[in-house]
Formats: sequence, C-alpha cells, structure tokens
Amino acid sequence: MITFEQVSVRYADSAAPALDGVDLTVPEGELCLLVGPSGSGKSTLLGTVSGLVPHFTGGVLHGRVTVGGRDTREHRPRDLADLVGTVGQDPLAHFVTDTVEDELAYGMESLGLPGDVMRRRVEETLDLLGLADLRDRALGSLSGGQQQRVAIGSVLTVHPRVLVLDEPTSALDPGAAEEVLAVLQRLVHDLGTTVLMAEHRLERVVQYADQVLLLTPGAPPVLGEPAEVMAHSPVHPPVVGLGRLAGWRPLPLSVRDARRKAAALRTELTGRAPSPTAVATGSPVAVADRLAVRRGPVHALRGVDLALRPGEITALMGRNGAGKSTLLGGLVGLHAPASGSVRVGGRVPHRTRPAELIREVGLVPQDPRDLLYGESVAAECAAADAGAEPGTCRALVERLLPGIADTAHPRDLSEGQRLTLALAVVLTARPPLLLLDEPTRGLDYAAKARLVEVLRALAAEGHAVLLATHDVELAAELAHRTVILAEGEIVADGPTAEVVVSSPAFAPQVAKVLAPGPWLTVGQVAEAMGA
Repeated sequence: MITFEQVSVRYADSAAPALDGVDLTVPEGELCLLVGPSGSGKSTLLGTVSGLVPHFTGGVLHGRVTVGGRDTREHRPRDLADLVGTVGQDPLAHFVTDTVEDELAYGMESLGLPGDVMRRRVEETLDLLGLADLRDRALGSLSGGQQQRVAIGSVLTVHPRVLVLDEPTSALDPGAAEEVLAVLQRLVHDLGTTVLMAEHRLERVVQYADQVLLLTPGAPPVLGEPAEVMAHSPVHPPVVGLGRLAGWRPLPLSVRDARRKAAALRTELTGRAPSPTAVATGSPVAVADRLAVRRGPVHALRGVDLALRPGEITALMGRNGAGKSTLLGGLVGLHAPASGSVRVGGRVPHRTRPAELIREVGLVPQDPRDLLYGESVAAECAAADAGAEPGTCRALVERLLPGIADTAHPRDLSEGQRLTLALAVVLTARPPLLLLDEPTRGLDYAAKARLVEVLRALAAEGHAVLLATHDVELAAELAHRTVILAEGEIVADGPTAEVVVSSPAFAPQVAKVLAPGPWLTVGQVAEAMGA
C-alpha cells in the first residue's frame, strides 16, 4: 500500500538530511508504528506519505513514495484526500469549521458525498469516539484531548484507505486513548485500513503494532517485528525496560505478557520496598479554597480545595475535560472564580498585574506557541534571559533537547522542540510555583528523563511544581503527590504510590505487572535488585 524507494528529504536550512535512505514497504491492512528520538524525522516521513512533504513544507525530496499506486511527488495533498487521511500533532491547525459536527462533516462535503451518507457517518463517528455530547460545542471551547478526538474523527468520516497519525494519543487521557486505539484496531482488522503512526508514548501503542519502524539519527531505518526492534531500540516503554532488566525472552510488549513472566521477579522483590518519599511541610505557596470556575455554560471547577507546598511535585490527572487546564489557568489569573478563592504568594491572581504575578508563578500552556513570539530560538532565549544570567535559557534548551538550532524559527520546530523551548523560557525565571500543562507532549523518553532531572532539581531548591498530565509513567517517576479531578471536583488526593496503584486507569505499567507490590518504575526495581 505504501512504498518508499530510497527516500531522502533535505531542508534548505539544515546541514543534514531529515530523512536518508528509507527503502521499505508497508502492506495493506497493517499498523506500522514509527519510533525514534525527537528530531529523527518521524513527522517528515509521515509528511511524505500525505504529500505535505515537499508540496507544503518545502524541502527537496529524493527517491519515490507511492501510496495506493500514486506518486506523492506528482499528487498534491488535495489529490490524495480520498486516499490518505492525516492528523497532525496540533489539532487546532487541523480545523476549518466552528463546531464539532460541522468539522466531522467537512471532509465529506469537500469530496461531494451524498447527504444521507454524511449524516450516517457523522453519527457513527460521534459514537465511536465518545463525542455525542459535544456535537454542538464550539471547537475552541473544547479541552486539548477533546480537540484531538475531533481531529481524528474528521479524518475517519472520509473512510480513507491510509491513515497517517502524528502523536494521536498525546493529549488523550488513558481511557480515551484506549478508545481511539480500539477504533484503529477495528479499521485495520475489519476494513483493511493501513495505519502509519508516530507516537512517543509507546506503552500505549506498541502492543497493537504489526511492524515497528525505528528511525535513529545517523543510522539506517530499521523495520521489523515489534519485539525484535524493541530489543535494541534506544526508546522503549517501561514494560520492555522491565523485561530487559529481568532478562525475559521474548520481550513482552503488553502488561498481560509481562505478568505471565513476572512470578519469579515478584518473589525476588518480596519484603523489599522503594525508598520512602519525603513529605512537604512548609507553608503553601498557593491555596485554592472551595474554588469554583465557570467557562461559559460549563461548570469547569466545583469547590476545589488545594494547597501547593515548596519542594513538592504534584501531578494533576483526570479524563479530558475534567478541569485540569482550568485549574492551572485559575492559578495564573486567566479565570476569575465564580465562588471561593485562590491565592498565589499571598496575591489574588486575577487581580494582580502580570508583571507582578510572573515573579510568583509561571505557566507552560498546552500550546507552547502561546508563549513564543520571537523570530528565532536565539531571540526567544535572549528575551527570557532578561532577569537571569545571559545564556541561561539557551543552556536549558540544550540540556532538555540538544540540537535545536539558534536560527530556527519557533513555528518551524516540531511539537516537542517547541515545548522544550517554552519550558526553558519559563524555567529561566525560576518562579516559586511552576505550572506545566501536558509537559511531555512530543517528547521522547530521553527528553522526558532530562525534564524529570530538571524538575527534581527545582523541587530540591524549594520550588513547588504542579503538572497536569495524562502521562501516567511521568507521574509515577516524578510526582510526590497525585490529585485526580473528575467533573471539576477532586476525587483523590494523596501520595502518588497510594493514588495510582489503587486506580486501574492511572496505574503505570510496572505497578500493573508487579501488583500487589509497591513498585512504580523500572528504576525502583533496578535499585532494589542492585542492578
């Protein structure tokens, strides 16, 4: 269905090709998963299939990519619209209408499908992706995860033979991600749809892949069976890391497979426990007291009580639309309380001038472009260094994700690179309270590990960190405390080990494999085994 013949792509401002020597075939009716470090060319490869590369993004494409017999050099994206459906990393850039139902119908209208067919497919997609209650909602009023589901749905209604997906579950809660992956499985198995997907959260998707394509900078692409590729891949999910540590062969790709092999490991760990987590006891840097917030007709928060203390890292979790981003917005004054109160550093955020509030709290939003206005990475870093030592921001960028060019424009960066730049801009100011909204979108495991190091160092220096995330592995690795929101209310609040282990939805892979033991991460197990 998809054939690459010695494909290379080079952009004008790049010293090295983004892709080099890709020569492979993806058969019809298979799910092929692209893995590799950030900047290894995954998004570029997906763009060559949809025709966005080189027709939209520019660059020079050598070799040949054919999809269903059509050469993408000779067919622009509009010429492939009936064959290839594409969902990028940024849902908002995907939308062309105002409401959910209109967006689901737009692609079919463009292809001139009959009205009765359009109506049926819209209803089917609303049900498939759990969007029926949102059908009349404005797209701008949806949470990031809800927007992601609408973007995926707008592609599914066209019934393409090939689906190209770039980080399709990055903004989804665990339950919504499972629903989307179940739909993709049904399309692959029942309808013979070919799916080409790039995803950093491999713990969610690798067990569903028929083939894995590993892209590594400076090395030829590797295509093979998932277990074979994962055995030597530099990026791999925790369940694979646990299998490598324990010496299991073949390597397990799912929690179920790992549990079948884990009896001896569970026995070996009996009587041991991870190092205890220190409890933060200082005076809170931020307090929400019976906080309620309305977003138009929606009661986004209902009576939230929350205190954030110095040196404590708190994970804020919950399904899409639970109110996580609204709570972060309330702490930086973006939303005035309907009732209750919120104070940060003794100030009322929505009544405090931004220039004063920035000394108390910094927010990295879901869409990092909201923070980036410079013409280059160097310009952004220079502006961020205004209250710090020159070079501080640039050093943070290089520490989090090496290789981002000074001259690159922020809009030309990948989602993960943009997020890294926004993180560095906010971290440079070193506010007492740091708020992060989905901070690992677009980050590979290595970049995520570096982020964990930076945030742990900040917490050790007395900063309070609140991160809203669907990344259960990040919460298990980093958070001292986990708070779960549902329908705008806090339904759980306590030490991470207690909260996530008791939750099937939010438990990390290691906890599921080694239950009922107290283990959350591969690192904890390695330490206990002396590895």
